Amino acid sequence: MFDSIIIGAGVAGCVAARELAEAGRKVLVLEQREHIGGNCYDEPDKHGILIHKYGPHIFHTKEQKAYDYLSRFTDWYAFGHEVVANVHGTLIPVPFNLNTLHMVYDQEKADALEKKLVEAFGMETRVPILKLREHEDEEIRQIADYVYENIFLHYTMKQWGQTPEDIDPAVTGRVPVLISYDNRYFQEPYQGMPLDGYTRMFEKMLNHPNITVETGVDARTRLTFETEQVLLDGESFKGEVVYTGPLDELFGCCFGRLPYRSLRFDFEYMPQDDFQGHSVVNYTVSEEFTRITEFKYLTGQKAAGTTIVREYPFAYTGADGEIPYYAIANDENHELYGKYRTLVEKIPNVYLLGRLAEYKYYNIDAMVMKALELTDKIK
Repeated sequence: MFDSIIIGAGVAGCVAARELAEAGRKVLVLEQREHIGGNCYDEPDKHGILIHKYGPHIFHTKEQKAYDYLSRFTDWYAFGHEVVANVHGTLIPVPFNLNTLHMVYDQEKADALEKKLVEAFGMETRVPILKLREHEDEEIRQIADYVYENIFLHYTMKQWGQTPEDIDPAVTGRVPVLISYDNRYFQEPYQGMPLDGYTRMFEKMLNHPNITVETGVDARTRLTFETEQVLLDGESFKGEVVYTGPLDELFGCCFGRLPYRSLRFDFEYMPQDDFQGHSVVNYTVSEEFTRITEFKYLTGQKAAGTTIVREYPFAYTGADGEIPYYAIANDENHELYGKYRTLVEKIPNVYLLGRLAEYKYYNIDAMVMKALELTDKIK
């Protein structure tokens, strides 16, 4: 009955399914959760406020191809994402920019520092703090120290469960300072939110006569992966299988579990018009949670009251209800991932696609581009 099977109905799976369906293939999509959309899934809460069940997702890209592709299935709410950090009770824009500079220092010093930064790096530039830390001017180096201590260090320790000694210096070095008055978190030309939500966008994407979607189905109950073949319901399946789930779990974690960071989301509704005045506030030096999202500011919706969510990072264990979010990139973990990938390479026509299957992080636009690239290769 089917020419291709897609395991997982997140961004990667939905794009791959649509592309293969439009190429004439009969596609079966198997999704373990009870809904499509993966971690981008959104739904109205009981108060009618559209929430992102698995944390905020903002689309942003410089790739017109990715923007145009998704625009086939949605109109957009124009949204320039602005994030502030709560630093000892003061809300400052992040990434650190010239507006932040003038909030942190008095006017005379801020003016002098701004002049130094512009002369050294130019306006509208994005400078890693590693560059600032290596600069010959002591005051410019002090800016880098401020960003490291107040915006990066404690937030990263919470997010990744690491001590300062464990944090990779290469990661530290990429933390940017923007020589700009642009408070937007992203500077790409295409930014926004699907006007009717991510779920509706993915519903339209999967609405094709060649696509069959089954939710609430663990693919491992339908598919068997053997050394040189795949079985669907006990019968040999010769078509393509695109797998987007955790690679270790596909093989029963036979070499050990791949480490991830997970998140707990605590939602709260309040019968008031506003809670924090911003879509996202990062808590970089205090609190156990990393950030609070207020959804009305994220989506532009009008509703009575407001709903927020606090995010608490923790180590993924594979327990029921836990979701693997962020792969922990280091040599040891990549070596372990390589063992699982070797098992897949022995099975014909099985393709790995997405954050979990490839054990790496992708933004939405990059995931769209990766799915288009893979399906072009398959077609």
